[in-house]
Amino acid sequence: MKLYLRIFILLVITIFIVGCNHKKLDIEKPNIEENNDFKEENKEPADSIEDKIRAMSLEEKIGQLMIIGFDGTDVNEEIRNFIEELKVGGFILFSRNIVDENQTLRLLNKTKEENSNNDIPLFLSIDEEGGRVSRLSKSFVKLPEAMKIGDINDKDISYNFGKILGKRVGSLGFNINFAPVLDINSNSQNPVIGDRAFGTTIDQVVNNGLEVLLGMRDMGIIPAVKHFPGHGDTDTDSHIKLPKVNKTMDELKLFELVPFIEAISKDVDIVMVAHILYPNIDKNYPATMSPKLIQSVLREDLGYDGVVISDDMTMGAIVENYTLEEAVLSFLKSGGDIALICHGKDNPEKVFERIKEAVKIGDLKEKDIDDKVYRILKLKGKYDLEDKIINTIDLETLNKDTKELINHINR
Repeated sequence: MKLYLRIFILLVITIFIVGCNHKKLDIEKPNIEENNDFKEENKEPADSIEDKIRAMSLEEKIGQLMIIGFDGTDVNEEIRNFIEELKVGGFILFSRNIVDENQTLRLLNKTKEENSNNDIPLFLSIDEEGGRVSRLSKSFVKLPEAMKIGDINDKDISYNFGKILGKRVGSLGFNINFAPVLDINSNSQNPVIGDRAFGTTIDQVVNNGLEVLLGMRDMGIIPAVKHFPGHGDTDTDSHIKLPKVNKTMDELKLFELVPFIEAISKDVDIVMVAHILYPNIDKNYPATMSPKLIQSVLREDLGYDGVVISDDMTMGAIVENYTLEEAVLSFLKSGGDIALICHGKDNPEKVFERIKEAVKIGDLKEKDIDDKVYRILKLKGKYDLEDKIINTIDLETLNKDTKELINHINR
């Protein structure tokens, strides 16, 4: 009897121990699963932009490095070829392309439709500064020049000025405005800037230029500040000849560069580089082709990692001194991202083929092109750009807002 009792007790103890072990296992298992969940949550998300770039052909990448001007007021074979064959990243419109607001709306809508087979939306850009640099039709109430805004020096007025600029270009379907001008007009003989600047002092340009930038951006329009590193102290029009400014880097940092530094602190998305030679900084190349000014100064010293665009590469300052193709290649190799090519229907293809050749012979690394395209696609994604059709424009309300601002200015 005692033997049976001992056996019974041993069986009870064994069952108890095994049961405890099972409990222990049941407790530990969820902990393991939680740890796995934690690891999954903390994995870095896949970079969709990099995935998109990996799926792109070299030709598609090169196309993103160009914004193109064209002739005509309607979609034509020229535009179709730029979209279908060159896969261009965007277009710029001038007065030659604009008749009235309804025609402009149709033109931009048709251009978007032509791009519908491409996964990447277009940059649609314009120079709409107010004053004498206004490409929109005369049906829009004329805005005052930047200098008048700077003379008033009221941040609320400047911000609303920027909002109106953004509203009017956005209402037609544009998504980039090449404004505001951040040049300080310090040279009374300046033939190209003048009243396009907000003033002759750092404070006027910074206080008002940055508010205009913010106003446009709050309307969903990408501002492109210009003309880095400063076009205000020139006495030559870069549309015709290459200006030369004999300033040192220390002088630029204390004056011309200040508005651009402030814009970078506000996360400006695009900086336009000027065709100006600064022989004390780079005696061989103008800013648009200078690794010292773009890569060393703008990118490294000032810490700018956004999109860098050239001024129009078909301006006299460039084509009177260099071949267009080599100038664009130099711009890209110097740290630039998008070449603005505003004139000449054969020029975009020439530039396209030269970039392609440079990659083939190892003169330009495809990895460098990938970095540029990454910045471009990131910007298009940041503003949720899409080739969306806009059916109507409320010009009456736009003009009403403009008149109210002008009345406020003239009080």
